[in-house]
Amino acid sequence: MRGNESGAIHATLGKRLVMAAISLTAIAEHLDTLLRTPDVPDYPGALNGIQVENSALITRVAVAVDASLCTIQGAIDANANLLIVHHGLFWSGAQPLRGRMYERFRRLFAHDVAVYSSHLPLDLHPTFGNNALLARALGLYPTEGFARFQSITVGVLGNADIDTESLVTRAEAIAGAEGGTLVSVGVTAGRRTRRWAICTGAGASSDSLREAAAAGVDTLIVGEGAHHTGVEAIELGIAVLYAGHYATETFGVRALGMELERRFELPWTFIAAPTGL
Repeated sequence: MRGNESGAIHATLGKRLVMAAISLTAIAEHLDTLLRTPDVPDYPGALNGIQVENSALITRVAVAVDASLCTIQGAIDANANLLIVHHGLFWSGAQPLRGRMYERFRRLFAHDVAVYSSHLPLDLHPTFGNNALLARALGLYPTEGFARFQSITVGVLGNADIDTESLVTRAEAIAGAEGGTLVSVGVTAGRRTRRWAICTGAGASSDSLREAAAAGVDTLIVGEGAHHTGVEAIELGIAVLYAGHYATETFGVRALGMELERRFELPWTFIAAPTGL
């Protein structure tokens, strides 16, 4: 059976689809265009796009927050031959292929599994991005960008009139569903959130707090941050909800799984590997 120009193959029995296989190139071109991968600046270790090729057409996709031995094995166990992640294989920079690093690549090559990674392009996307989707899950509606990085804003910001403690309850449910625990500072009884900002992952920093204060933000929702950010937030009068790095970044990869199912009719699986952080 030969693929058509789009790289798709469909084997059908009557009108029922029984198999779909898509070239890795077609999938990567779609995702790169959708996420504007070439246009979005990022950290050097991100290496957005295809990180590992394979030799076969893609028949099943696995998605995960991190590229790790756990998620690679999860993809293999799910019979997926493409793993899409938010934090890729080279996040910690160049390393010798020894020990656990060797084992990651050995398993990928042995089972012909490709890897595609998207960091900031996925964080900031208005439809598929972690920040926009977390806002939606919290019942918040962004009106502008937040958390500037070089020429882009990664997070989102908006206005509301909501009891901050009820926002904490919503964020606690999101963190708990992914094996984490929400921590908050500056939340007092009767406090209301009227201007909020979100930056998923490691979103709390001195820079983001200064940016929030300058924008009149009273509530900042992030994945994680250092101890000193809690001290600074209290001094600035900003409530910070630390909902977990992992928990706040499960949204985007799941959205990409659904998008590939919609676009290419590929089945997909989310590989859970929570760290509790």
